[in-house]
Amino acid sequence: MLSDLNILLGVTGGIAAYKAVDLASKLTSAGAKVNCILTHSATKLIRPKSFAAITSHPVLTGMWEKPSAGYNAEISHISMAQNADIIVIAPATADIIGKAANGICDDLLSTTLCGCWNKPVLIAPAMNNNMWENPAVQKNLETLKGFGFHTIGPETGRLACGAEAIGRMAEPADILKKIEQIAKEIK
Repeated sequence: MLSDLNILLGVTGGIAAYKAVDLASKLTSAGAKVNCILTHSATKLIRPKSFAAITSHPVLTGMWEKPSAGYNAEISHISMAQNADIIVIAPATADIIGKAANGICDDLLSTTLCGCWNKPVLIAPAMNNNMWENPAVQKNLETLKGFGFHTIGPETGRLACGAEAIGRMAEPADILKKIEQIAKEIK
């Protein structure tokens, strides 16, 4: 289903970042070409080398890094957005949801998202339940949906703080199914 699709996987600094490695593996196994952007906060939780090993592609973490082959070194955030068939943000923290909803471009991932408004984007929110239920987060999410973004989750379960509540990132297998649905729509 995903053979020959270019997937741009953005990983933010939520504790669910570890699940994104599994998602990258599932996407690669399904035949997708996966390129990854990790935010600075994400690199505090999981290392870029994990994604590079799974995807066989270099991973970018900052605006001024040399991009992988096929991307214009001076404007990688535009090249990466243009080359992607589908953009997936997993986990999508309240921070990246707010940035994307309001056009804030202060790192490689948020700047890339600003340049891909005409591409299918799937976000998989993951955050503490109090953050999830914040009216500003819900407003930002509705704004993104209005822009045509797809969403999956969050789910109810054990959160990093120990609470049993809504806020867990959807499971990678479920995210993969949602990506396959989106892929059918664009083919």
